Amino acid sequence: MKSKNQTGAVEFLLLGLSEDPELQPILFGLFLTVYLVTLFGNLLIIMAIVSDPHLHSPMYFFLSNLSFTDICFSSTMVPKMLVNIQTHNRAISYAGCLSQVCFGIGFAGLENFLLAAMAYDRYAAICHPLRYAVIMNPQLCVLLVLLSLSLSTANALLHSLMVLPLSFCTDTEVPNFFCELVQVLKLACSDTHINNILVYVVTNTLGGVPLLGIIFSYTKIISSTLRMASAGKKYKALSTCRSHLLVVSLFYGTGFGVYISSAFTHLSRDTAVASVMYTVVPPMLNPFIYSLRNRDMKGALRRLIRTPSA
Repeated sequence: MKSKNQTGAVEFLLLGLSEDPELQPILFGLFLTVYLVTLFGNLLIIMAIVSDPHLHSPMYFFLSNLSFTDICFSSTMVPKMLVNIQTHNRAISYAGCLSQVCFGIGFAGLENFLLAAMAYDRYAAICHPLRYAVIMNPQLCVLLVLLSLSLSTANALLHSLMVLPLSFCTDTEVPNFFCELVQVLKLACSDTHINNILVYVVTNTLGGVPLLGIIFSYTKIISSTLRMASAGKKYKALSTCRSHLLVVSLFYGTGFGVYISSAFTHLSRDTAVASVMYTVVPPMLNPFIYSLRNRDMKGALRRLIRTPSA
């Protein structure tokens, strides 16, 4: 197959979720609605946390960073999809595709680390309540966020730089609605053996370590609550973890769903639909999970909404 130089000549085609012209307006309206809900829902969470002194605590500090990450993660891919549907043009430039790969990996990794930091916060609050303020001091919280940002950025840049030397063939159709690293590597004409090894090793390391941290934290939390004599204390302790557990389940559940779909199905459309569940749905649902199941957050949102008319 004929190769092209990757420095601007390559243009990728995002096949999206469906080629049916009648479905395009429906998909446009659906994803526009989802994106706007994601944007405004997470912005409300951030504004409520910033404006309410009662929410100036480590848990909500991490939550505000998680909401910002969700906005950025969704904005990496959904706006381009909407533009492609509206203009009936599925093309994306090489630079645009590589940008989606880089930012997608970066924000997904950042969310992964933030969820682990939030699990550690719940561990400190429940297992060491008397030392909680000392353990989760502002310096540590900022350090955890900066460390998460640094690791996720380094990971994204590493994979992106490894893609730069690759050349691509004339068949550059990406069977998804955004440029995903594994799909892009499959389109390369040059040898991607090292890239694939790197994806496997780094993904399992940077994805597995935070997950193990979350499992360890909740193992300790469950062990600590079981030793509590009062049923009321047990319920109160576990109720502070419900929202985080739901978000963790949604994030990792949809992530594993994408992995299983790509590993056991040869239908690109099935993989693309599974990718929607991982990249679009969690950022939209996270604000609802934290606002509907959290009394403090609901109170802060009510005060935020009433403020202009006060």
